[in-house]
Amino acid sequence: MSEKTFTFISGAGSQLSGHLERPEGTPRGWAIFAHCFTCGKDSRAAVYIARALSRAGIGVLRFDFAGTGIGGGAGEAVNFASDVDDLRAAAKAMAEACHPPSWSVTAWVERL
Repeated sequence: MSEKTFTFISGAGSQLSGHLERPEGTPRGWAIFAHCFTCGKDSRAAVYIARALSRAGIGVLRFDFAGTGIGGGAGEAVNFASDVDDLRAAAKAMAEACHPPSWSVTAWVERL
């Protein structure tokens, strides 16, 4: 398991920064972890969940949404639609980096 900084352009055009948790060996798939509205990519829960998924063989991107003042895009309008745009931008950037998302946390939890 290793962590790598992963930057990409948000839905509004600002640069966002995240962490890509890479599993050991060949990944079973890739996921994007969308944290709560009041926390960030480095919250204890986000880190623990991403690392648990990584240990289970799933690579995970966790990032700060634009406008949070944490990971970039400070001062941008923050709402559900902008967060969805950021998730789409993250998925596109992951696919371009040969890590297309194929898992959702919901799908993983349902398999437990």
